[in-house]
Amino acid sequence: MELCLNSTRVLSWTHHHQQQGHRFLCKTSISLSFRTPFLQSNENSWKKPSNPQKIPSFSRQVQRSAFLRRRPREASAPPPPPPPVDVGLEKDGLPADISVTETPEPNSRVRLHIEAPPAVCDDCYKRVMNEFMKQAKVPGFRPGKAVPESILISHVGKQNVQKATVESILKRTLPHALSKVTERALRDSVHIVTKFSDMEKTNFSFNSLRYDVIVDVAPEVKWIPENGYKNLKIVVEIDTEIDAQRASERELRQRHKSLGLLQIVTDRGLQIGDVAVLDISATNIEKDESSAQNIPVAESKGFHFDTEDGDKVLPGFLDSIVGIQRGETKSFPLVIPDSWKQENLRGFHAQFTVSFLLLQRSVPHTSKSSL
Repeated sequence: MELCLNSTRVLSWTHHHQQQGHRFLCKTSISLSFRTPFLQSNENSWKKPSNPQKIPSFSRQVQRSAFLRRRPREASAPPPPPPPVDVGLEKDGLPADISVTETPEPNSRVRLHIEAPPAVCDDCYKRVMNEFMKQAKVPGFRPGKAVPESILISHVGKQNVQKATVESILKRTLPHALSKVTERALRDSVHIVTKFSDMEKTNFSFNSLRYDVIVDVAPEVKWIPENGYKNLKIVVEIDTEIDAQRASERELRQRHKSLGLLQIVTDRGLQIGDVAVLDISATNIEKDESSAQNIPVAESKGFHFDTEDGDKVLPGFLDSIVGIQRGETKSFPLVIPDSWKQENLRGFHAQFTVSFLLLQRSVPHTSKSSL
């Protein structure tokens, strides 16, 4: 479960109480919602014990304080709900410095551990109580006049005072804490990961508030110095030694094929340089030869196989079909090597069946102009 802020703009609060049915509306609306990546947590609900808890989210929308219309109070009705509380939204000064510890997180994220000292918490508590005192209509006291703290808390509700105080601390301390990462933070990436209930317990047990915030930041780019590639050495591993003469001959044959037409050959078997049309199937044979299963990925109908590309197929496949005649079917075993690109086939003892359908040979007209 995490407390999620949709932006680094200043908070405001909207809250519906279960029994009293009132709303706190501040000058800037915010919505911080508790959530979990896995299961929706049902603890710490403000409405019902089974509902997820919600606090406001950052937003640019500005609205004036409003009051809910209340029905006429009956003789046995509970005291009316308190009016909205304005706890201050600007990045104003704090009576003491807050402690902010920055810790790097994986995937270009930063965790900020924020601790508000008792002086800040006391100041926020006094602001909340002053606003309640100004706007709450306590029976037996004139609006705006001094009301004893115990009576005011009893009228408003201790839990409401606690929540409003924690909210006020968040609103006033978050802008100061996030100023450390303003230039690096990505938009709409601020997440308060500490549970709101834990913040309430910490604040009223130790008269201080600690909470953690995770922010996505721009990844750090490190540039290679101007001469960074001068002494760079690269080692390339190859299976066989590259021979310049052999490579040039192969390239020349490929150019010949691209310039000419394929002609069907019927008077001989398959040779290196030919293009064969094959039907291929394969089965996986257990070591004890007790059972065999088809390998679907190895099946192919009408496959055009250029024997010049013998190094691109399974080792031993080309050698097994050299000399095969048109219309002939040949079966042979091959072991798929551990270096094969398809990991799920490595180590298979496969029995291949190849049907030779057609033999084609490219014989282009060669001249200096065509080369």
